[in-house]
Amino acid sequence: MTASIPLLGPQPRAVLAPAAAEYAEASLGMLVLRDRKPLYAQFARLLRRAIAEGRLKPGATLPPERDLAAEYCVSRITIRKAFAELAEDGLLTRRQGAGTTVTRRIEQNFSRISSFSEEVAARRQLARSSWILRAEGTVTPAEAMHLNLSPGAPVLRFHRIRIADDAPMALEFSTVPSFCLDGIHEVSGSLYAALARTDHRPVRALQRLRAVPFTAAQARLLDVDAGTPGLLIERCGFLGDGRPVEYTQSYYRGDAYDFVAELTDLPSVPA
Repeated sequence: MTASIPLLGPQPRAVLAPAAAEYAEASLGMLVLRDRKPLYAQFARLLRRAIAEGRLKPGATLPPERDLAAEYCVSRITIRKAFAELAEDGLLTRRQGAGTTVTRRIEQNFSRISSFSEEVAARRQLARSSWILRAEGTVTPAEAMHLNLSPGAPVLRFHRIRIADDAPMALEFSTVPSFCLDGIHEVSGSLYAALARTDHRPVRALQRLRAVPFTAAQARLLDVDAGTPGLLIERCGFLGDGRPVEYTQSYYRGDAYDFVAELTDLPSVPA
């Protein structure tokens, strides 16, 4: 767990004149006490700037409300309202008994096929998994439809919690035809790396995204509250010859992911 850290290192605490004080300056910057803009909105702006400039790193734990209130000579309600505004925007994560942290966010690019491990590594974070299920079985009707398999065809299933550094980010439920891998133990980290070793990594995929509330069971695994908004992505991956080799349902934390797609309206150029 990340320990609380000073926001900018040692800084002078706020010192206000008895009745004529106009400013409160501390570790994040300055509040203008006579500004018409509410103090909570000013403090929220300071937090946004610190996050955007990298002075508050992803995963960093902010000092307690009472400490920041004393530092800026404002009420705890002011600090709490600023925290709530940034939590609603997905910049902060608030957990009962765990404090307030800067949200870790991952960008997933919809213009190319990539795995969770590759997306996390691109942000210089450590990807790992906590296994829920790794088993052989026979295809279900839903899997058979997506994977174009006959009833009773053998498949391999990989269900796990995907973790970036120490934060659970997604639940991933993948099914691949058994001809793609030599066995379930071929997958210890990246599924796509294992498929690449047998020349079965997808080169094309169809994805469907929709918003879902997390069930109590899903929320417990992701360390969020039941009913928290999430994103469900269903992916079917194909080989170059058109054969489907992957069907995955991934439940992503909505407060930790940005999905990016580049769109163009450029006319096609004749060959």
